[in-house]
Amino acid sequence: MTVSASAQDLQAQLARLTPLREAIGQAIVGQHDVVEQLLIGLLAGGHCLLEGVPGLGKTLLVRTLGQALDLQFRRVQFTPDLMPSDILGTEILEEDHGTGHRHFKFQPGPVFTNLLLADELNRTPPKTQAALLEAMQEKTVSYAGVTHELPAPFFVLATQNPLEQAGTYPLPEAQLDRFLLHVKVDYPSEAEERAIIEQTTGSSSAKVPQVMHGADVLALQARVREVHLGADLLDWITRLVRASRPGANAPAEINQYVKWGAGPRAGQSLVLAAKARALLNGRFAATRDDIAALASPVLRHRLLLSFAAEAEQKSADDVVAALLRAVPHPA
Repeated sequence: MTVSASAQDLQAQLARLTPLREAIGQAIVGQHDVVEQLLIGLLAGGHCLLEGVPGLGKTLLVRTLGQALDLQFRRVQFTPDLMPSDILGTEILEEDHGTGHRHFKFQPGPVFTNLLLADELNRTPPKTQAALLEAMQEKTVSYAGVTHELPAPFFVLATQNPLEQAGTYPLPEAQLDRFLLHVKVDYPSEAEERAIIEQTTGSSSAKVPQVMHGADVLALQARVREVHLGADLLDWITRLVRASRPGANAPAEINQYVKWGAGPRAGQSLVLAAKARALLNGRFAATRDDIAALASPVLRHRLLLSFAAEAEQKSADDVVAALLRAVPHPA
């Protein structure tokens, strides 16, 4: 394939992102940063965790994305009585009416889909939350000694209420680390809130068209890994992740406010997210701004804060901001 043909192919792939944004905008008012981060997770092939108080449209946003993509979409409402088999599936006893022979057959659960909405994930106990660990990392499900492949592409888009809300359970660190991005969903502006109220109380509802197929998503994910990221930026990402861990060489704020830092998966996630952001904005090279913009969504759920941070009301975003100030960035 010639360079010009490859460039034309890339432009055609990127052009599909515009109608996708427009389709989401037909049902979602505002929340531009949240939508961008969700699309970054889609292009990077990672899972996203959306956090916000009830009523901010987290579920609607994920459902809208599922409608705009020509992919299989399933929703699981996580409740305190949900069992792992309700997500993964179970074996059922079948009988061959011709021979009378009985055998067990695996009945796949809702996790066997392209886009899984795990709604209010932190309202179910950790035992059930852990059912998603293998699916999120290996994209497989093991049951009764047999490994079942999940369809491609596969995404988990989970929503959670803040831990201060009644009836919530903290997500295990191993599961948090499997989310590429932790997306904060905040209250809309006054103009956006008025538009939301007007749009949702009328007689007609927004129609979201399907604008992208699974093959398009897989092609864009492959393109993301081809995006250039310089050696100096890779060095910076490595230093940022390593500096997030308390120790003799860590910045003072990290030693004071962090109990447990980010692991190597954080660096992998930051590289892929920065590349995806560059491609989403029509660039084939990631920049320092891409990394700085995504440092908080990538790192905020991977830092275990100390009691001193809670006592001084320091958030994970405050610590990430201090980390960016402390670790010299490339020119």
